[in-house]
Amino acid sequence: MFQTKVEIPVSKEKISYEDKIMTLGSCFAQNIGLKLQEVWFNTNINPFGVLYNPVSIQKSIELLLENKIFTEKDLIENRGLWQSFLHSSLFSDVTAQKCLAKINERYQRASHFLIHADFLLITYGTAWVFEEKKTGNVVSNCHKLPAKHFVRRRLTVEQIVNDYSELIAKLQQLFPKMKLIFSVSPIRHWKDGAHENNLSKSILLLAIDELQLIFPQVQYFPAYEIQMDELRDYRFYAADMLHPSDVAVDYIWKCFSDTYFDEVTQKIKKELEQLQADLSHRPLQPDSEEFLLFQKNIERNKVRIIEEYPFLKDKIR
Repeated sequence: MFQTKVEIPVSKEKISYEDKIMTLGSCFAQNIGLKLQEVWFNTNINPFGVLYNPVSIQKSIELLLENKIFTEKDLIENRGLWQSFLHSSLFSDVTAQKCLAKINERYQRASHFLIHADFLLITYGTAWVFEEKKTGNVVSNCHKLPAKHFVRRRLTVEQIVNDYSELIAKLQQLFPKMKLIFSVSPIRHWKDGAHENNLSKSILLLAIDELQLIFPQVQYFPAYEIQMDELRDYRFYAADMLHPSDVAVDYIWKCFSDTYFDEVTQKIKKELEQLQADLSHRPLQPDSEEFLLFQKNIERNKVRIIEEYPFLKDKIR
């Protein structure tokens, strides 16, 4: 084999189709969340949008534990768009009302989801944060405001561990059965510089390692190591040479599946992946007898799957 294999212990904690899974953080959280969603796992993905630093992820979780309603006071207006420093640009809009509608709708769904979640997947992207000078608050997204509005600083291992120790203890008290899976995004933050990116990733890795020693329910999934070592060839990167390619994402998804799914879940996932592929098929002749028969077979397969796995009834449409 012309690669360095990352050995991943099979997790004792298994994710099943009856579990609720929330993913929060950087692009790996987004990618794995979408992979879970594609095969009908009960998943809530990044309700604040993609988040990169531990402080913003922590703040988003704490907010989800509150009964909050976002108002115009939580927004800024910049270049004709209303935006939130707590959210990604996906929530930005031309009026405050439209922006708040998107924010509050996602927030309400996610807040309700979190209190019933069995697994919380958290992905750190960078240890660098931007603080708004006016408030001293760490922002999740600068929304292209001038750099003069912010102070840029790097978190320490101690800061991350202290903040997350409080958060995890609170989650443990509220939701004793909730399991946490941490990972570090394999995407390099090249604008920070090569050396600074490596220092940043090292801080994140060390912080997660310390949290694992403190909390038994904290696990680490080595997405970063898989990309950096097993998939170090540039053919496993997208055109920017920084993001994982689709092939790499599929490979990491397989590693994740092998780590957290038992044989039954793997079997169901495989059947649903085939069903998803069939549903995504676009025919050359949609009115042909052959395609109409194909559609009938899909419907029969849906019925069979729901009969065999009744807990999928409300998920498969």
